[in-house]
Amino acid sequence: MSSTYVHYSTPSSLPSDYALLSRFAAARGISEVPEETGAPQSPVDDDAAVQDGQEEATSSLLPKKRPRRSSFPTAYVTPFNPTSMGPLPDRDGHRSGPLLEPTENTPLLAPAVPRIPEAVDEEDLSSESGPVPNILWEETCILAKYTLPVFGTHVLEYSLVIASVVSIGHLSTTALAASTLGSMTASVSGYSIIQGFASTLDTMLPSAWTSTQPQLVGLWAQRMAVVMAACLVPIIMIWFSSEAILLGLKQEPEVAQLAATYLKWAALGLPAYTFNAISRRYFQSQGLFTVPTRVIMCVAPINALLNYLLVWGPKPIRLGFIGAPIATAISFNLIALCSVVYGVWFVPHTAWHPICRRSFTSLGVLVQLGLAGVGQTASEWWSWELVGLAASLLGPTALAAQSVLLVSASTTYQAPFALAVAASVRIGNLLGEENARRAAYVAQASMLMSLLISLVWSTMFMVFRHRWAYLFNDDASVVALVSYILPCVALFQVFDGLGAVISGILRAEGKQFTGALLNLSAYYVVGIPFGIWLAFKRDYELLGLWIGLTLALVYEAVAGAWLCLRTDWNYQVEKVRARLAAEHKAGARHDAELAQAAH
Repeated sequence: MSSTYVHYSTPSSLPSDYALLSRFAAARGISEVPEETGAPQSPVDDDAAVQDGQEEATSSLLPKKRPRRSSFPTAYVTPFNPTSMGPLPDRDGHRSGPLLEPTENTPLLAPAVPRIPEAVDEEDLSSESGPVPNILWEETCILAKYTLPVFGTHVLEYSLVIASVVSIGHLSTTALAASTLGSMTASVSGYSIIQGFASTLDTMLPSAWTSTQPQLVGLWAQRMAVVMAACLVPIIMIWFSSEAILLGLKQEPEVAQLAATYLKWAALGLPAYTFNAISRRYFQSQGLFTVPTRVIMCVAPINALLNYLLVWGPKPIRLGFIGAPIATAISFNLIALCSVVYGVWFVPHTAWHPICRRSFTSLGVLVQLGLAGVGQTASEWWSWELVGLAASLLGPTALAAQSVLLVSASTTYQAPFALAVAASVRIGNLLGEENARRAAYVAQASMLMSLLISLVWSTMFMVFRHRWAYLFNDDASVVALVSYILPCVALFQVFDGLGAVISGILRAEGKQFTGALLNLSAYYVVGIPFGIWLAFKRDYELLGLWIGLTLALVYEAVAGAWLCLRTDWNYQVEKVRARLAAEHKAGARHDAELAQAAH
């Protein structure tokens, strides 16, 4: 939400256990889907069409209802046949038809391996079964269980940024200004774009994980890595040309030169930052929410130590100003390395797909959704930079108060943002399992939870409004201004949290374009113009800017909640079916080409 805050977001049995079960994989494979003439077409994504070269798949190709996964997959084991695989099950879950030879892309583990099993998913939610009175409470408990480790990940990752700011802040005022300018430029021109593209995986991965093709999780992650690699080229070029750009924007020469130096060294961690954005979603889509938390928990103390040693340490290793971005870059690379180690040796490879020619196909879908994701994510980041720029024109007291309020709002935002990640994963998993009715309840439960969380933050701000600023600053004028604006910030919390969760629901549905339109219209048509008018034309000053931001979020939250509550979840299931069936046919063609080349 600010230049100082970067938005992002239980391992199963040991690998040896899964090696024991891999001999049964042949009985649960996937064959080529037979062509059907005259079958009705399933709907495709609202905001991104299926990539050219992938035929439209019919909704009848995939089963309407699959048997639920138990806590151990032996109930699904069929007679062992090491050389052949059964075709897709029909709508009743029965398999028939010719057998296919396994290929290098055949998953070692069957879809029967349990994936984020929740006991409540066994409940019959059909209309004939009547109402389920406890379903909102059930989903609230599940979302809370998913949210806590994600929140821990965000807090620990936030510490990486804070450590850099704190270490540089004690060097000099110029160094602090340069690091702030460099961090803001990195957020606007790099991190926000990467996170926007990575949000596409919130649509693709969770539903793939609970489908009959869990290996698509790895395939889509590989494709996103290809798209991200192309995006990094212009970003790095901008960062290495940043001094001329900042001078052109009338920044002070010394500050611009130091900020450009900051960005050049920070670029060493940019590929790892990109990889981490992908790997985090790879783990979270499988329900491994604690993996990123454990990794960052190990790296965060190392990052703090590196910041001290490289900025303030002994002369042989002390680097001064550039030590902070180097420490952050090293930390990002350590997170990436630990994630690879964890994924290779401590997590089952059920979701992995061998790297092959398919990893470079269907990139258009990711680019389309990714650009919309950039509009959804980056538009919010950029709006806060504009508000900060406007606050700087109101004088040093207003700028200091804005910093206090912004850091406070950024910190409290991490809880509903973590809830949004949990909701996105949970809804995507349910769509992959074709459980449309429970997905609707998850959306409702997550919005209610966001309101409860926001009420806690709002109450905290109101109770401590007269002393809150003392946590950051002792200046009496800053404390008074913060106390004056905090009631507006307390109201802001309610709609900020609801807006975060709504964005997560829209990402799960593949409606990044809708989210982008909401954010762009809320901030740039309603909120920021109205706030600037209040601040400079009506003399509301900093309070006017926050009133404008609050109005923007009221509009975004109300319109987004209306869209989410009116969602046709059966239609969303059909969209997932179409996407998975298209991928299945593409995989079958690839396997046939490999077989033909082998002969």
